[in-house]
Amino acid sequence: MRKEQHHKGWNEIKTNDSWAIFKIMGEFVNGYEKLSRIGPCVSIFGSARTKPNQEYYKLTEEIAQKIVNQGYGVITGGGPGIMEAGNKGAHIAGGTSVGLNIDLPFEQHDNPYIDSDKSLDFDYFFVRKVMFVKYSQGFVVMPGGFGTLDELFEAITLIQTKKVEKFPVILVGSEFWGGLLEWVKTTLVAAKNISPEDMDLIHLVDTPDEVIHILDEFYTKYGLSPNF
Repeated sequence: MRKEQHHKGWNEIKTNDSWAIFKIMGEFVNGYEKLSRIGPCVSIFGSARTKPNQEYYKLTEEIAQKIVNQGYGVITGGGPGIMEAGNKGAHIAGGTSVGLNIDLPFEQHDNPYIDSDKSLDFDYFFVRKVMFVKYSQGFVVMPGGFGTLDELFEAITLIQTKKVEKFPVILVGSEFWGGLLEWVKTTLVAAKNISPEDMDLIHLVDTPDEVIHILDEFYTKYGLSPNF
């Protein structure tokens, strides 16, 4: 009897896994349909825990405004902290403000600065990550935690392996990111686990004007066009 119950439970799990495919497809279809209409955007990543009175919140808001003034929209993860600051800056500057929200047990709730028709909800991290890469002309990476590191290294890996077209990956905050980049140089490059030229994929800056300079320089060289 116990064995039969075990098999029954296992079969139910397998059936649920199969039906999940349709939910995943639905998230992809909805994301593609909505985001294919937004035009060139830059994604901003960073901690959900950064407070509005903190330095990097204010810096993110300023960067987002300057990004909009250069003709781009802004995409964030849709939540609080750095994400809210990015959407707020885009909103203040009158630009496209997109939020790719994820259902999490803590931290995450959508912020009020996302355009009402450009707020998307995801259950699956991997679907959401596809949307970030597919519909972004660049990544601006502010100080953050595991989620921010995940997005950063996924983007670098996809560019390094030529799975996506090259786009600017800009880290903001030398004090925060300097130690990580130093470790990459002295450990990963030294061990020949990556090539020295792979470091060229990453830019480290401290000011909004430096962010804009890198975006402008890249797209003056390659020509700005949506990557979809």
